Amino acid sequence: MLSERCFTAEGTTPIQLVSSKDFDTWQAQLSAGQQAWLQRQGFTARKGQWAWLEEDAGAPASVVTGWDGRDNFDALGGLALKLPEGDYSLQTPATDLQILGWALGAYQFSRYTAASRAPARLQIPSANNADKIIHSADAVAFSRDLINTGAGDMCPSHLAAEAAALAETFDASCRITSGDALLDMDCGAIHAVGRAAEDPPCLIDLHWGNQADPAVVLIGKGITFDSGGLNLKPAAGMRWMKKDMGGAATAMGLAYLIMAQKLPVSLRLLVPAAENAVAGNAFRPGDVLHTHKGLTVEIDNTDAEGRLVLCDALSIACAEQPELIFDFATLTGSARSAVGTELAAMFCNDDNLALALQASSTSSADPVWRMPLHGGYEHMIDSKVADVVNSAASPYAGSITAALFLQRFVTDVAWTHFDIMAFNTRTRPGHPEGGEAMGLRAVYHYLEQRFGP
Repeated sequence: MLSERCFTAEGTTPIQLVSSKDFDTWQAQLSAGQQAWLQRQGFTARKGQWAWLEEDAGAPASVVTGWDGRDNFDALGGLALKLPEGDYSLQTPATDLQILGWALGAYQFSRYTAASRAPARLQIPSANNADKIIHSADAVAFSRDLINTGAGDMCPSHLAAEAAALAETFDASCRITSGDALLDMDCGAIHAVGRAAEDPPCLIDLHWGNQADPAVVLIGKGITFDSGGLNLKPAAGMRWMKKDMGGAATAMGLAYLIMAQKLPVSLRLLVPAAENAVAGNAFRPGDVLHTHKGLTVEIDNTDAEGRLVLCDALSIACAEQPELIFDFATLTGSARSAVGTELAAMFCNDDNLALALQASSTSSADPVWRMPLHGGYEHMIDSKVADVVNSAASPYAGSITAALFLQRFVTDVAWTHFDIMAFNTRTRPGHPEGGEAMGLRAVYHYLEQRFGP
């Protein structure tokens, strides 16, 4: 557990948060020796900047870190791997979000090689919500570990095993439907995408909570590796496709947090898992697939496979008319072109829900940006031989047409689709380079505000 590595029961070295705008006033209260010591370190209380504050006797006794006054990860999110190993405590109050930043900045992926060092450990003050901070940190670390794991160790069956272990931890039920059994469920799209791989495709279906509580469904795209299929990706495009199950990892991490916090909802987690591989039985451009909803899908491009596995899962989720459906997917490069790599593109069929999620994303420092479900582009996914085509011929509005494709499989249910990067391309406070659970905290904050005690 990440929380066990970066938090401690007893802190020793104190940490002060110093506001950038109050720096001059704060510094004026220090001794001449302390001011000189800070000046030698170039400390001006810029956000994320830190320094030792020397006692008059001469030995460094505390740490000061700059803070811009905002409730985010900047003040503490970079310290756990910059400060010397040891135990620290907060001399000034900090928010739960700032302390969570400490933990998320302490994350290191060490499955294949040992971590270069242990993170510094922070004592969580009694005034803060330790349980939520710890569960949030562990949920994100769980997602990150899944994304960062190489595809050879994260095939559909491995992802299913992770989900089964998650269910066992929280006394949830978990059903795995694999291989040709998917055809018996009318999941022809999931089956087609994954049938060429040695490890067969599967549908993970986890249930938890009291059925009398509001029903919430989480869906995650679980493409454990995407070669592009017969529309083979170039080398550069294929290099990081181990992260193409980042939507599944995010949905599973969110499920972890909901169950750990005992949120009063009836939770369902659906993960269609498959490897989009190349073999003689791979699905082809021009094929027509039969989906769970009964709609037929013409294949224009086998590299537009994520929306195919999601469409069957969305149809299954809608059949029970839940109160809310959230899906997470590393779906399109177009979304990255639109919003970049550091926030999630969000599509939502309910304006009030979208506004609330936008506000929750700000409160949780987990940014999302709403994109339009522009009905005027529906013609771009019309097919002449089937009900819908999986990929528009036009190079324009790719993330929108992908979302419109998914919307064809959604009935009258409040639905939100997140098109995410699931990967940090650079290290920032609380966001080390590598796998990332984008949208997880934003959705949890919304659910907690709506359904929490």
